[in-house]
Amino acid sequence: MNLSPTERRLLLRRVLAGTQCVSPAAVYDPISARIAQEVGYQLGMLAGSEASNATLTAPDLVVITLSELAALTRGIMRACDLSVIVDGDHGYGNALNVMRTMQELEHAGASCVTIEDLALPRPFGSAVQSSKLVSIEEMTGKLRAAVAARTDPALVVTARVAGLRVEGTEGTAARARAYAETGVDAIFITRLETLDEIEAIHGSAELPIIVGRAPERLKREELLERGGRVLLQGHLPLQAAVRALHESYRRQWNTANGDELMT
Repeated sequence: MNLSPTERRLLLRRVLAGTQCVSPAAVYDPISARIAQEVGYQLGMLAGSEASNATLTAPDLVVITLSELAALTRGIMRACDLSVIVDGDHGYGNALNVMRTMQELEHAGASCVTIEDLALPRPFGSAVQSSKLVSIEEMTGKLRAAVAARTDPALVVTARVAGLRVEGTEGTAARARAYAETGVDAIFITRLETLDEIEAIHGSAELPIIVGRAPERLKREELLERGGRVLLQGHLPLQAAVRALHESYRRQWNTANGDELMT
């Protein structure tokens, strides 16, 4: 590929400092990343759920290991010139684990690593969608560790704030403010519902915001005015690939076994 890891990271930084709200391609393996680049994308997003599905065919329960995530990231970066945002989940443990996570993903070529404040993995027996957050003190320690661990200053460190539906707008804004003081480069917000929420968070953190999807009623221009620089679009490519593979294999199976094609 033509771009160095640092050049890709600087491209993402220009996006975060720019005047548009752009969407990355949801990539999950080297071939999806290569196709996304050929279509015209410059940014990619490797979500934890996508990595888990592609590597283990497992749900998003943080059963994928750091080594597996780093290997997948390295394969993707070898196949394309995209600037890829990698979901580092909770950093795979405490602050020391976060430092190791940053080192491995930086070496693999990631342009951005996100670290979130959900308490992961969820305790055995808890509801699948239960959302318990780590304390602000623990999270700020992990974020300071993440910032300190990078060796390329161009690598983007992003704090992922997951508490809108848990602590509300005020609590989430307070977390964003505390996280911004650790030296991270951006804030990632999930489960956004209103413009008031993103406005409060941007007003508290004054950092560019990565939006983990948003209702269609919230326009891209409105998010841009409130700090939104990256807007995710979900996991449709992997879902479409699964359907296409299923149909292709089904037809080949029927043909090879002399059966009539199912309608």
